[in-house]
Amino acid sequence: MEPDLKDNITSQDAWLRGLFLLLFVVILAVAKVVGYAVVVLQFLFTVFSGQTNDNLLQFGAAVSLYIFQIWRFLTYNTDVKPFPFTPWPEAQEIQEATKEERLP
Repeated sequence: MEPDLKDNITSQDAWLRGLFLLLFVVILAVAKVVGYAVVVLQFLFTVFSGQTNDNLLQFGAAVSLYIFQIWRFLTYNTDVKPFPFTPWPEAQEIQEATKEERLP
């Protein structure tokens, strides 16, 4: 076995990252279910009230940002661990940027 390969295989950092990857795969599955629930609730709210719910819009944006953060970590595009290791994502910036794109 080459020394580099042996070092890579026995690297505690690599195995610790692997544990975090497994943890965030499970969290991602839960976050996706929550995202689907937001979709259904927003649809029902819109059907019955004729307008979107601002709280659901903000929460949905935060959940989508969180899912994006998880994917970035899982695909090694960042070493920053998502919530709960960092603050919950702020959705306000996305809300302002997409305000014009929303349905009336």
